[in-house]
Amino acid sequence: MKPYFKTLFSLFLPILFTFPSAGSAKDPLMAKPAALQCEHLLNPIGIDALKPRLSWLMMDTRQNARQTAYRILVGKDSVTLRKKKGNSWDSGKTNSSRSLVSYAGEPLTAFTRYFWTVELWDKDGKLAGNAPIASFETGMMTADNWKGAWISDGNDIHKRPAPYFRKTFETTKQVKSARAYIAAAGLYELYLNGKKVGNHRLDPMYTRFDKRNLYVSYDVTAQLQRGNNAIGVLLGNGWYNHQAIAVWNFDKAAWRARPAFCADLRITYTDGTTAIITSDKDWKTSLSPIVSNNIYTAEHYDFRQEQPGWNTVDFDDRKWEPVRLRKAPSDLLVAQAMQPIRNVQEIPVKSMKKLNDTTYVFDLGQNISGVTKIRVKGDDGTVLRLKHGERLYPNGRVDLSNIDVYYRPKDQTDPFQTDIITLSGKGELEFMPRFNYKGFQYVEVTSSKPVQLSKESITGYFMHSDVAPKGKINSSNPLIDKLWWATNNSYLSNLMGYPTDCPQREKNGWTGDGHFAIETGLFNFDGITVYEKWLADHRDEQKPDGVLPDIIPTGGWGYGTANGTDWTSTIAIIPWNIYLFYGDSQLLADSYGSMKKYVDYLTQISPKGLTTFGRGDWVPVKSKSDLEYTSSTYYFVDATILSKTAKLLNKQADYEQYRKLAEKIKTAINDKYFNAETGIYASGVQTELSVALQWGLVPEELKAKVAANLAKRVAADGMHLDVGVLGAKAILNALSENGQAETAYQLAAQDTYPSWGWWIVNGATTLYENWDIKAERDISLNHMMFGEIGGWFFKGLGGIHPDEQQPGFKRIQLRPNFVSGLEHFKAEHDGPYGKISSAWKRSGNKVIYTVTIPANSDAVISFPLVKGQKVYRNGKVIASKITLGAGVYQFEIV
Repeated sequence: MKPYFKTLFSLFLPILFTFPSAGSAKDPLMAKPAALQCEHLLNPIGIDALKPRLSWLMMDTRQNARQTAYRILVGKDSVTLRKKKGNSWDSGKTNSSRSLVSYAGEPLTAFTRYFWTVELWDKDGKLAGNAPIASFETGMMTADNWKGAWISDGNDIHKRPAPYFRKTFETTKQVKSARAYIAAAGLYELYLNGKKVGNHRLDPMYTRFDKRNLYVSYDVTAQLQRGNNAIGVLLGNGWYNHQAIAVWNFDKAAWRARPAFCADLRITYTDGTTAIITSDKDWKTSLSPIVSNNIYTAEHYDFRQEQPGWNTVDFDDRKWEPVRLRKAPSDLLVAQAMQPIRNVQEIPVKSMKKLNDTTYVFDLGQNISGVTKIRVKGDDGTVLRLKHGERLYPNGRVDLSNIDVYYRPKDQTDPFQTDIITLSGKGELEFMPRFNYKGFQYVEVTSSKPVQLSKESITGYFMHSDVAPKGKINSSNPLIDKLWWATNNSYLSNLMGYPTDCPQREKNGWTGDGHFAIETGLFNFDGITVYEKWLADHRDEQKPDGVLPDIIPTGGWGYGTANGTDWTSTIAIIPWNIYLFYGDSQLLADSYGSMKKYVDYLTQISPKGLTTFGRGDWVPVKSKSDLEYTSSTYYFVDATILSKTAKLLNKQADYEQYRKLAEKIKTAINDKYFNAETGIYASGVQTELSVALQWGLVPEELKAKVAANLAKRVAADGMHLDVGVLGAKAILNALSENGQAETAYQLAAQDTYPSWGWWIVNGATTLYENWDIKAERDISLNHMMFGEIGGWFFKGLGGIHPDEQQPGFKRIQLRPNFVSGLEHFKAEHDGPYGKISSAWKRSGNKVIYTVTIPANSDAVISFPLVKGQKVYRNGKVIASKITLGAGVYQFEIV
C-alpha cells in the first residue's frame, strides 16, 4: 500500500467500521445498506443545501444482488429514527434501485442536526439488514442568520505582518453543544482556549472574493470550558491580499484589501437556551510574529516577537488595539461543503548533506506540494533561510531557476519559496508555515550563524485536498505501477480546493490542466466536492457574454485572445464527467446556464462552425497541429455535451438546437480537415488523428481506418509520442478504443525519450511539464497537464468505463485489453455502488479474466478476441459480448 493511501485509509478506518458488514455469522448473504453520505460527505456539519443529496450503497455479495426499493427516514431525534419513524421526512417505500436521492421532506431549519437512515429491499423483495444512522447538520442557510460583523485590524494592503485577534467570554451554564462558524477574506486559523480548532489547512478555499465567500463550520463543544473562555483568530493574506508581484497581476485584483473575518460561536446549553459570541467591535488586535506571509512566495517568522498565551484567558491584552469594522467582501456567503486541505502525509528526510557550518541541503526523496517543519536551536537573532526547490545545481545547492520565472519582485525581501525565520535563543524552536505552501523535493537551509542540524531537523508534509482514494492498479510492469503512483502524486500536489497547474511556479487554476486530468482524478480519488466548488468559481468568473478566463479563479488576468475552447471547455467537460462517474446531474443543472452562454458566444464568433479560439496543442514534442482544427473539435465537444444535458434536463427545444449545432460543427470540421479516402485528418500528425477518434468526429465505418493510420504514424515516429497536451489526452484512448491497444500500451510503457516512462527512469516521482527534461522553458517538475495516462490505465488496460445511459457505474462497460507486454494487470475503482474490479493474468496459452460487479449494478463485458479465440465460463463457450448482474465472475480466453 502506498504511503498516502495508508494515511488516508487510517483516517477513514473508524468510519468504515461503523458500517455493517455484508452479512453476519448467522446469515453471511444478508443485504445491508452502508456508506451513507449527505452532499457526498460523511456526517457533514454546516451545510446550506435546501434539499441535500442523500446517498448509500448496498452491501450484498450474492449473485445478481440488487435493490428493488428504498425508504428514507429523516428526523431530529435518533431514538425516534431507530423506531422507524422520520418526523422530518419519510419517503415511504419507493420501488426503485436509485441510491442517490434529494431530500424532499419538511423545510430544513438552520443550526439543526438531522439524523437519517435508509431501508432497502433486496432482489427477492425482502427487507435488508439495518443501516447505520447517519447525520447532517445545517449551517446558516441564509445570510440573515449571521450575527457577527466583518472585522479587520485597519492596516493597509502593504502591511506585512499577520494580525492576531482575540476576545474573552464566559459560559455560565452547562454546555450541550457549540459550533463555530467563520468566514475570512484571506486565510485564518481559529483558536479556542489556546488550541487550534480543527486540522484544516489554508481555509477558507480560494474564490472570487468579491463575488462569493465561504464559511467553515466546526464542532467545538469539547474545547469550551465552564466559566471564562478565550477565542483567537490569526489572519493570513492568501490570495485575497496578494502582496507579491507576478505576471498574473493578483496584486491588482479588484477585491484586494487587508484580510478580515466574520465569526459566530453558537452555544447551546442543556437547558435549551442559546448564546452567540460574535466578531464585533469588542475584539482586540495585535501584530503576530508572522512578519510576512504570501501564498505565492513564502512565510517569515520572528520568534522574538512571539506573545505566549495570546489566545488564552489569562493573557494581558491591554496593549492591544481595537479592531475596525468593515464591509463584507461580497454579498454571497455560503458553506464550504467540501473536503478540506490537510497535512495528509508526513515525509521524513531521505538524506542530508552538510555543505558547511551554515549550509545544509535536505532531500525528501519525493516531489510534493506542502510545507516543511524545522526544529532548531540557535543564538538570539540568528536568521535561517529555508529555500524549497525541485532541482539541484551541480554544486549540490537548491536551484529555483525552473520555477521562479514568473515572479517579479520589487526587492529581495521576499525571495521565492524561501521561508525566513529569526531565532530567539530560547532553546529548541519549531516552525511550520501556516499560510503558504510550496512545490519541492529539496530544502536548502542557510543560517547567518552556525547551527547544528541533523536529518531529523526537517520534516516534510504532503499537503492537499484530503480526498479519499477511489482506485488502484497493479501490474507485472514496475514502470507502469510507478507511473500510476507518480501521476497520483502530481494530481494530489495540484488539488488545493481547486485543481492547479503546478504547486510552485504558479499555483493557478488553469482550466485546460483541470479537464485534461478529470478522468484520472475521478478514477483515483473522490473529488466531486472539489469540482463542484471549482465550477461555482467558473460561474463567478464568466463574463456576461459567456467568455471565461483560462485561469480560475483570477484577479482579472486570462480574458485574452487564447482563452478558448481547448482550455475553457471545463465548463462542459467537468460537469459531464461528474455525471458519468457519480450519476449525479446536480452540477450539470447548476452549470447549464453557463454552458449555454459559453456555447452561444462561440457560435456568435464562429458562424460557419469553425474557430481558431484556443491555445492549441501546448508543449508538443516536435509536430504542430492545426489550431482551427483542434479548437473547433472542442467547440464540437461543448455543443455535444450541451445538447445531451438539455435532453437530460428535459429542455427539448435546446436539445434540438444544440444537437443540430454539434452536427454542423462536425460536418464543417470533416469537410475541411478529413480525407475519407486516405483516412487522414489535417496533416496526419499524432494529435490530429487522435482527437478525431477521442471526441467522436470520425464516421463509425472509418474509425478502424483512422486508428490504423494513427498506429502507423506512431510506428513511423519510432513508437514514441509526438504530442502536446491535447494529443496526450487523446492518443492512448484513441488507440485502445479502436483496435490498437498494443500500440497504446507500447507508448504507455515506453521508457526512452519522449515518453512518460522517460521521466520515471530519470527519477521522477511526479509528472513533468515538458517531455524534454533539459528544455529551456516549461520545465516545472510537478505538472498535471500530461496526466490522462493515470485514467487510461483503468480504461485502456482494465477496460472500466461508465455508461452515459446508466451513469455512475450503474451499468459498467468492461472492455479490457490483454496486451502482450503484460503478464497480469488489475484495476479497481470504488464507484457509487461499490468496488468494481477488472483483473487478468496469463496462464500458458490462455488469459484468465476475473471481474467483480458490485450489488445493484450490472456490466456489459466485451472481450477483445483475436481470430480463433473463444471465451469460456465454467467450461462452456460464451458470447464475446455479454451482460451480467452483480457478482464475481471468472472467464478463460483461449
